[in-house]
This record gives sequence, C-alpha cells and structure tokens, in this order.
Amino acid sequence: MEIQLLPIGPYPPPLQQVFQAPRRPGLGTVGKPIKLLANYFEVEIPKMDVYHYEVDIKPDKCPRRVNREVVEYMVQHFKPQLFGDRKPVYDGKKNIYTVLALPIGSEKVDFEVTIPGEGKDRIFKVSIRWLAKVSWRLLQETLVSGRLQVPLDSVQALDVAMRHLASMRYTPVGRSFFSPPEGYYHPLGGGREVWFGFHQSVRPAMWKMMLNIDVSATAFYKAQPVIEFMCEVLDIRNIDEQPKTLTDSQRVRFTKEIKGLKVEVTHCGQMKRKYRVCNVTRRPASHQTFPLQLESGQTVECTVAQYFKQKYSLQLKYPHLPCLQVGQEQKHTYLPLEVCNIVAGQRCIKKLTDNQTSTMIKATARSAPDRQEEISRLVSNANFNLDPYIQEFGIKVKDDMAEVTGRVLPAPILQYGGRVRSNRAIATPNQGVWDMRGKQFYNGIEIKVWAIACFAPQKQCREEVLKPPEDGLRVSLRVSKSWGYLNFWVNCPFNALFEPFGRSAVFQQPVIFLGADVTHPPAGDGKKPSITAVVGSMDAHPSRYCATVRVQRPRQEIIEDLSYMVRELLIQFYKSTRFKPTRIIFYRDGVPEGQLPQILHYELLAIRDACIKLEKDYQPGITYIVVQKRHHTRLFCADKSERIGKSGNIPAGTTVDTSITHPFEFDFYLCSHAGIQGTSRPSHYYVLWDDNRFTADELQILTYQLCHTYVRCTRSVSIPAPAYYARLVAFRARYHLVDKEHDSGEGSHVSGQSNGRDPQALAKAVQIHHDTLRTMYFA
Repeated sequence: MEIQLLPIGPYPPPLQQVFQAPRRPGLGTVGKPIKLLANYFEVEIPKMDVYHYEVDIKPDKCPRRVNREVVEYMVQHFKPQLFGDRKPVYDGKKNIYTVLALPIGSEKVDFEVTIPGEGKDRIFKVSIRWLAKVSWRLLQETLVSGRLQVPLDSVQALDVAMRHLASMRYTPVGRSFFSPPEGYYHPLGGGREVWFGFHQSVRPAMWKMMLNIDVSATAFYKAQPVIEFMCEVLDIRNIDEQPKTLTDSQRVRFTKEIKGLKVEVTHCGQMKRKYRVCNVTRRPASHQTFPLQLESGQTVECTVAQYFKQKYSLQLKYPHLPCLQVGQEQKHTYLPLEVCNIVAGQRCIKKLTDNQTSTMIKATARSAPDRQEEISRLVSNANFNLDPYIQEFGIKVKDDMAEVTGRVLPAPILQYGGRVRSNRAIATPNQGVWDMRGKQFYNGIEIKVWAIACFAPQKQCREEVLKPPEDGLRVSLRVSKSWGYLNFWVNCPFNALFEPFGRSAVFQQPVIFLGADVTHPPAGDGKKPSITAVVGSMDAHPSRYCATVRVQRPRQEIIEDLSYMVRELLIQFYKSTRFKPTRIIFYRDGVPEGQLPQILHYELLAIRDACIKLEKDYQPGITYIVVQKRHHTRLFCADKSERIGKSGNIPAGTTVDTSITHPFEFDFYLCSHAGIQGTSRPSHYYVLWDDNRFTADELQILTYQLCHTYVRCTRSVSIPAPAYYARLVAFRARYHLVDKEHDSGEGSHVSGQSNGRDPQALAKAVQIHHDTLRTMYFA
C-alpha cells in the first residue's frame, strides 16, 4: 500500500495557534477481520441534568477516607433540613452531585460536623455551595453526533456516581479498589503482600458511554506487629536469637522501609491511636531518653523503657531494640517496637525489589481466558444495577462484554542481506516471531580490533577459550584477524528493511522518527529529578538511532528542553544522511491522560521552534502520537479457535479502531506483540497532531511495522522501536545519576534543590559521551 503524503501549509504564528486533536480520518480496512470481546460494558444514562455542588472541609488536606466519613455523617445528620431522601454522591475531594437540587439556592451553607474519635472527638467545619447544572443530555448528543467536544464535566459526574458505593466499601487506590485478602495469601517478603481488586472507569466511546472493568493487583504492607515487620525486612528468622542491638546498617535498612508508614499502639487497651513514623532512634529503648515533666513541674530525663514500666506497668521484652519516633521530628514522641502494629490497608509506594517484582508477576499473571472469566465474575458480583446510588441517578449497566470487530494486520516482510527477495534474504514473522538463522545483516560492519573481557576465574581463562569464533561470525560480519585483550564496545544494529513500506512515499522522502519518554523517581523520592530522553532515527530503514538526555524538575511531565533536544537530533540526522527531514513522526511515551492538551501545546511548539531555529523557512510536517501502555483495556478472542498460544491471547497485529475508541478523535489500539505470559496488553495510540494527513490504515501499518525494528530480538515488541529506545535511554540515565550519587557521597540528596547542588553536575552525569553519540549504546 502506498502512502500519498499531502503537502502542508506554513506554520501559523504561535500566539494565534489553538491546538486541537485531529478528527478520525476514517476507519481502517486493511487486515483479516476478527471477532473480539473487550472488557467494556455499555452504560445507559438518562437524558437529564444533575446538580453539582462544591464542598469545603476544614481542616483541609485530610485523606479522602476521612472526607468521605465527614460527608456521610453530614448527609445522615442533616437529612431533614437539607438532603431529604436524596442520595448525593461524592468524589472525596470537593465535588458532590445530586439528582434534585438542594434547598440552598446560590447561598453557601455552613455546618459543624463532630466525628467520634479515639480519645477525643474530631470537629470539622463544612461548607457547601451550588456550582452548576451538568447536562447528561448534552453528553449523549455529543457522543451520537460527534460535532462538539466531549463535555468532561458530564463524564466526571457520571464517574463519581458509578464509583461512590465502591469508594465507601473498599480501599481506593487511583482508579482501582482493593480489599484485604480473604481465602488467599501471596506474601512478597519484606513485610509486603499482594492484594487483588478491580479497576473501574467510565469512558466515552463511539455513540455511547462505556464502563471499563479490569482485574487489578498491587502491593500492600502486611498488617502485623512491627517486630515481625522488622524481622522480615532484616531477614531475622527468630527475634529471640537477636540479643544485641541493631547494627548501623540494619537500622538504616529498617528506617528506610518503615519511615512514613502508619502504626497503631497496643498498650492503651481499646484506644488504638495511630501515628506516622518519622524516624528510628539510634539508641535502644533502654537508653533512649526524653524530657519528662513531673507533676511538680520539674523536668527530668527518662528512658523509654523506664517510662513504659512506670506509666503502663509494662516491662519491655526487647529493650535492646530501637524505638520508633512518631509524629513530628521536632517532638520527642518515642514508641517501643513491641507496642506497635502496622496499620492495615497501606499501599506500598516504594519500589519493589527484583525478587518481589518477580513474585508479584507470578502471583498476578492470568491467561487471557482466565482473565476474561474473572472480569465477568467481577461485574456479576458488583451488581451495578442494584447499587442504590446508581439507581438514584437512573443509570443502567449491561452485563455482557462489548463485542468488537478488530483486524489482524499483515506482518511485514523483513529484508536481510544477500540477493534481494531470495529465501535466504527475507524473513516473514509468524505471530510476531521470526528466525534469523542463515541470514546476514543488511549492512555488515567491520570489526578491526577484537577485545574480550573475561570474568571467569583465572584458571578457566585460557587463551584458546578467549579466542573469538571467527568463522561463525563471518555469516553476518566482516571480521579482520587482529584481536587483543582490550575493553571494547561495538554497535551492530538489526538492520533489516521491512516491506511494503520500504518503497512507499513515507520512505521516499527524508523522514525522521522520534521517540520520547519522561521517567520519574519512585514515589517518595520527589526531591530527585525527572529524566527526559529523546531518540531520533538516523537512516532510511529506519534502524539506527541517536539519543539525547536531560534532567528536569521532579514530577515534571512536559519535556522542558525539547526544542534543543530535537534540534540536536535534526542536526545529527543531516550529518548522517545529508538530507533534511521533510516529515517528523513523533511517538511520545509517558503522557498522563489528564495533561494531554497542555503537553501537546508546549511540545508541538517546541518541535516547530527547533525547526525554525535551524532555518527560517524549514517547516517539516509533524505527526505527534501519544503511546499509552498504562491503561486497563484488554481484548479477548470471541472465537476460541482463534486464541494463540498457551495463554490464549489475541494474535499479534490485532488492531481496533471502533466501538471502544474515542467517539470522533483519531486513536486506535494495536497489540503488536505475541503474548507469552498472562494477558496481552494492547498499546493505545492517540494522534494529537497530524500535518502529514495519514489515513487510519497508513498510520496503523506504519506503527505496526516500527514494532518489528527493535534490535534486541527477532520479535515484534509492544510499542514502536523509537518509543522503546527512549525508555531505555531514560532508564540508563537514571543509573548514571545513581553512580554520580555514590561517587560524590551525597546519598539521596542528588536533587539540585535540597542541598544547593549545581544543576550542571546533574546535566553532566547524564550527558552522552561524544564517542558514543552516534552509537546505540542503550540497545
């Protein structure tokens, strides 16, 4: 199939530009049709208005769980005056919705709500005021006609109504709900365990609203005595065999794990007060002192062990262990480990170890048919149509998964070295996999100096063992005979051309493929910088890429230096090919769904700025595509005979751009890889800008074929190679920063903010060395 790229007009001035995602250019037609089921359930909504109110709770910044408790208490105790028989729904923050208007007009109404507490009651000041009517009639009309923007306020109101009861019953985490394990136990080690739950979100789709339901799992801290938690973290089999105080390294490890967690005390009877851990003391309870004020007014230094013996008649069993410092670090509130339990329901936000991650994958992996059955069971057990809040708003949910017609795209023909189109020179992938035996690289390279690094014991390092297998390498490389014992780094890319796009218009013109990614430090390290990486193709295949990296403010989603980064890659492209790209195809990974418009506006202008700064009239066409992997859309074969492999997944190349996609904007799902373990997750592609005016078929096939150019394996991967490479570059840069920390001895303060460290040091830590600038060191 040929791509006929249309000419583009000049870039409009930035101040006059309003960026709006392009409309779908039609539906794709290429590929073998396949009947699928998607984990989407149709939602029927009444054509009516709902009433939106803002609620303000003081003290603010309370957890959503506390806010919900306050609002529920308010609804129950002010029924006669305010709520009557209404069943309001609440999002845990600022928004309340009702079917009938509250009798308050436009005036703000204030309440005082008293919640019985542990030891003393908690008093909250609550105010509520009317904001607006939200039209579900307009939402329906938009979905059917596709003439207007989807009203996000209407979608939000529907989502809150659908989630209200589950938010009261379960532990919400993001858009998922979890409950404590019952009937199963999956420990991860280190005081963590797996909790299973379900993801739920409403999404606008073609002509209707859909409810996306999926199985979900995450790591929680196990509710247990802190003593047992410490033993798990420090690999202590029997606490009674630990007669000595903790070593410094043990205390540091323990502090890292427990800091920030909530604990509840056991020495006060039924009053189990909760505290947040801020530190672990250096000294044991038998020696840790604090200023104790006596009844006479005199202040004396008292050890924690003495205090608990005098105050609670509690002889500590482990006085040689440290104490938890709780509350604020400025205050001297210490608790012995043995009187504390880990509070249940705390999600683990710290990074799991490799072993924990491996255990997590094994515990959560489900074959596609098993996951399909589990999702259906979740929906059946949820009884959405019996939910009193959903009934209040007149919402109905269909019990059956959405039926979707997809297409399996044809696999590309891969051209290797040798006589063109001969059997030895081409490979045709089967279910995303092909065999390279007997094949040569399309372009070989010459290795002039061999070097081998041997990490085996010296006795095993004989010269005949180290000698490179010269004959075996001649199949794909031209090898010279000189070789030595020096460190070396050789890049040898995959270098396979793919068809039929190899001769189409998109490659007859100079095209640069860009991939970009932003990686953030683990939650809890907000002080560490985020890393941005952009890679660009450097040949016409495209198989060779260059990279550029930056550090920026923590949790910053926009790539701040994108203009300079793209400019660097355009210059490298020109040096490599002697052409200026006439088209830029940009695959952007790692974009949060809620920030798409802001990120598009900034980054599209940045790419244009890079072009114009190189040459005033240089205005290549830009296609900006967001690649999303962090979603809960799953696709299943409706016909069992079409399931692939032991996991029963959909075939590689399965594409969907109807039914569950956006009502009128240009997006599609593509499962480009073969699912080996668990259930395949299709990638979601969202076209936010398209100067190049691709048809649906053209962009879907191009994207699929780029998934076959990843140099590490003879498999198609789940996202296009440039996006994958950008992710690899960003991860590699994170290790460079860690190395810099260790070299400087600055520990976790490598932020450039908390200790005034020069940002130039951070930039230098991730800077790509000139000698590797034109090699794929990241692959």
